[in-house]
Amino acid sequence: MTKEEIARIINTFLIEEFEIDEAKITPQSHLKDDLGLESLDFVDIAVIVQKEFGLTLKGEEMTAIRTLDDLYGYIFNCVNKK
Repeated sequence: MTKEEIARIINTFLIEEFEIDEAKITPQSHLKDDLGLESLDFVDIAVIVQKEFGLTLKGEEMTAIRTLDDLYGYIFNCVNKK
């Protein structure tokens, strides 16, 4: 799976579930400051990551993820280690 495919899945989820304006979604977008995601939203993100990619995000790993590019990169690295 490519990083672009991962980005497409995550971006679609953000637009459909959180009704985030597509124009705000860039790799540099900060999850909290730019997209307005809150702590409970990260639970939903962890669920979609589990469902779509078969990965379990741990709390300590999520704290290091600040931007969408961080999230795409984290998933890409985990998926390609399998």
